[in-house]
Amino acid sequence: MLRNKDILELKRRFKKESCTITKMCGCYVDANKNKIVELNETFLNLEDEEFFKYLEIAKKALSGTIGNNLLELNFAKEEEEPGGKQQYLLGLRESGLKNPDLLEHLYDMIIDNYDYVGNYLILVFHDAYDVMTKTNDDLKIDESEEVFTYLLCAICPVNLSKPGLGYRADLNRIGIRIQDWVVGAPDVGFLFPSFVERSTDIHSLTYYVRDAKDSHRDFIETALGCGAKRTATEEHNTFSSIVKTAIAPIIENSDAMLIDIQEKLNDLAEEHDAAMEDLVLVEPEDFTLTTEIIKEVFADSEIPDAAVMQIQNHFTEEFSDRPPIVKNLVNEKAIEKNNKEKKEIKLLEEVATLKQELKDTRQENEEKTEQIETLVKMEAPVDPEEAKNWAEVFLRMKPDKAEQIKYETIDGQKYLMIPMEENEHINLNGVEKVYADAHT
Repeated sequence: MLRNKDILELKRRFKKESCTITKMCGCYVDANKNKIVELNETFLNLEDEEFFKYLEIAKKALSGTIGNNLLELNFAKEEEEPGGKQQYLLGLRESGLKNPDLLEHLYDMIIDNYDYVGNYLILVFHDAYDVMTKTNDDLKIDESEEVFTYLLCAICPVNLSKPGLGYRADLNRIGIRIQDWVVGAPDVGFLFPSFVERSTDIHSLTYYVRDAKDSHRDFIETALGCGAKRTATEEHNTFSSIVKTAIAPIIENSDAMLIDIQEKLNDLAEEHDAAMEDLVLVEPEDFTLTTEIIKEVFADSEIPDAAVMQIQNHFTEEFSDRPPIVKNLVNEKAIEKNNKEKKEIKLLEEVATLKQELKDTRQENEEKTEQIETLVKMEAPVDPEEAKNWAEVFLRMKPDKAEQIKYETIDGQKYLMIPMEENEHINLNGVEKVYADAHT
């Protein structure tokens, strides 16, 4: 199995003082698939500026995440037979890039199968790495285990630099900058053979793709003779598309539902990982998605059985060659963002509830205070001197009771009408009365 530590071990050697790349060849191809110029260089003899630029390209062709940008691809069985692509690559490697016919075949194979609109540069590096023995604690000892001889190929787009103003030394003025064809970072590439657990694996190659949304599956199969493998991003996007196609017509917020599904898948993956920790396995198996797991994930959802069956059927058709790894289907950042939004919404709801409770409590306290003040004033002894300043009639009551007061004229006499409820208490000048219905 391809490991990060193996890739890093190779990349650490791509420095001036430790680089052992013996030869570099290449071919510049235009948009019409014509070979414009070919390169054939002894790598260590390059001028420093060129040396470091090419070395940077070599590093880029081994960069990214394993399973997403870097894929370990196995050759089809027939490609390991005489005349197969694996046998051809073995011959190219053994030639040390010194056989023009084998190089031309590589260029033609890429040109015929690489689907790209525009100019590009094919680069091939040849290297022999003397792999030193390591102890169990990763300490090197001065003894060689094997010599890892390999080819590293990088296909780089070549684009015109952006137009703009610049200093024209030939005219000694600011003018339109001369546009150049600039070699960019690799779009795709491969390492043959793979370097697995610090050893040569001639039955596979390590494939690099810059944009994990498109692994160029046709190029993998036709040019390299390997079984195509989706990147983690492709597995995620394909499965998400299958689910959204099935639930979009029946679920208003299909994106939210998709996040919920991913959370359930993530929980299952974590449970699987925890169970695997208790087992001693030489090579742990990937936890892959099955139709049974899909059924389990949708068991408690509002998705109808017919839609779940549709998802299962499309999943079987799309992933018939290789089931996806469950972890690849989970967007951890989206789940984290969704959980954060849920917490924020819950917090806002709690704050709103507390505000309402505080408002209700404040209003209740104000009403009680008003009632107490009324009772105190009505029951306090009357000061004769103070009473002189009173109006002939002085009333104090609750606000809701005051709203019921009416003024009426009966037989020419004005009256203040105060509606009274049964058993309602009245305190008149300190004398308390209870209104009772006339019939009681």
